[in-house]
Amino acid sequence: MENLEIRESQRDDLAALEALYPDAFPEQDLLPVVKDLLQETPPVLSLVATINTSPVGHVIFTSCGVTGDTTKVSLLAPLAVATSRQRQGIGRAIVGASLRSLEKSGVRRVYVLGDPAYYGSLGFTAEVDVAPPYPLPDTYASAWQSIALGGRTKRSRGTLVVSPTWQRPTLWAP
Repeated sequence: MENLEIRESQRDDLAALEALYPDAFPEQDLLPVVKDLLQETPPVLSLVATINTSPVGHVIFTSCGVTGDTTKVSLLAPLAVATSRQRQGIGRAIVGASLRSLEKSGVRRVYVLGDPAYYGSLGFTAEVDVAPPYPLPDTYASAWQSIALGGRTKRSRGTLVVSPTWQRPTLWAP
């Protein structure tokens, strides 16, 4: 891919992200969530994909926990790629770089609520042992997925404990 670079996001990226998210998700207003996540402590992992220094993709991973477990886990959301750059491997590249970074930092599992076809192609599988923080409608059951990092085979059991930004039931509803 032409000059694709992946790096940690910076404060100066905010204007580009304010254009990227409405482009990638014209029917959803994800900017308030993105801005809140970028202000969280501890900080989230926020990576930007650029082509010729222009941001074309962005992903955020939030540190989470699982009730009754001390395993380091994370939640992937949101992931955005400019519509003019979709289906070119940018999402795959930015998620892959993020997962490698998270694994190095000791994260052992990543959860996502998203399209099973897309995330399945990245190695995510249906999650049945850890419940999302809010009940999902039956139609979303296959969208709740996870991926193990660091060769971990033992699965946690419980409920995902999320940061304050994700403690809004509307973010988990259709």
